[in-house]
Amino acid sequence: MLGFIVRRVLTALLVVLLTSIFVFVLLYKGVANPAGPVCDAQGRCTAERLAAIEEQMGLNDPILTQYGEFATGVFAGRTVSFGETAYDCPAPCLGVSYGTRGLITDELVERLPATISLAIGASIIYLVVGVTLGVLAAKVRGTATDRLLVSSSLVVSSIPYYLFCLMAYIFLVLKTPIFDETGYLPITESVGAWFFAMLLPWLVLGLFSSSNYARFTRGQMVETLGEDYIRTASAKGVSPNKVVFGHGLRAAIVPIVTIFGLDFAALLGGTIFTEKIFQIDGIGLWALDAVTRPPLDFPVVIATVLVVAIIITLANLVVDIVYGFLDPRVRIS
Repeated sequence: MLGFIVRRVLTALLVVLLTSIFVFVLLYKGVANPAGPVCDAQGRCTAERLAAIEEQMGLNDPILTQYGEFATGVFAGRTVSFGETAYDCPAPCLGVSYGTRGLITDELVERLPATISLAIGASIIYLVVGVTLGVLAAKVRGTATDRLLVSSSLVVSSIPYYLFCLMAYIFLVLKTPIFDETGYLPITESVGAWFFAMLLPWLVLGLFSSSNYARFTRGQMVETLGEDYIRTASAKGVSPNKVVFGHGLRAAIVPIVTIFGLDFAALLGGTIFTEKIFQIDGIGLWALDAVTRPPLDFPVVIATVLVVAIIITLANLVVDIVYGFLDPRVRIS
């Protein structure tokens, strides 16, 4: 088992390393000149000034040298130069924002609680609602209730999420103000205000995502309830509820929990549409602003991609290790 874990950890580190290299090279060599926003911010940008800023920022060095300085800064800190201005960036240094001139690490830490709050609340809703509806549909499979639940989940999942989210905001906040204006308030200021500000985003994201969990849970439960040991338990007189929940759900829940772990990691990476429409200042909205508002904020884009890659890779690592404990065939393969 130890060898299995070591292999998975090394694979995860390699994935994060390759992702960071790819994004760094793509942005600094393929999109635009990173010195351009700095030069424009200092006034009239001439070719001579642009060349001087490129030299000061080290953009004339080989790309691997530039990446090496970036990677070293993550662990040891570094000095970031914007033209004639230099910023001390302590470890873990992810750079300095072109737009705010603030440290990327500080801005990331400031926005992360909003995204964590959104992810936790929405994931609880879609896991509980989705699994409950899926188990109910499997329990009454073939009936009108089963068909209604399945068709309803298909209808919901066929709607583009951004449209679903936008319509919920228009009708529940603007047209009929059932909910107050949304946003994010730190839980340390007021638990009640934090809860009610996040309630609608939780419901919208959670209920929309629950449709996929309902269908997946139903499929897993129908397959599990058809196993021989389930029929044996029923033949021995075990109560239907114990058969469904005690035996069926217990066996079907493992792949559901696996998908839940990966989906939760994706949510932590930032749900852009939810944060944009409901004005939740999380890392998803932060990344969107970095690429849509001038100047193009290269360090913010790299930082968000790197953080998302780390979160998703860690989630995959945890899922692999848990599966390795649950199923020895995974370790052998």
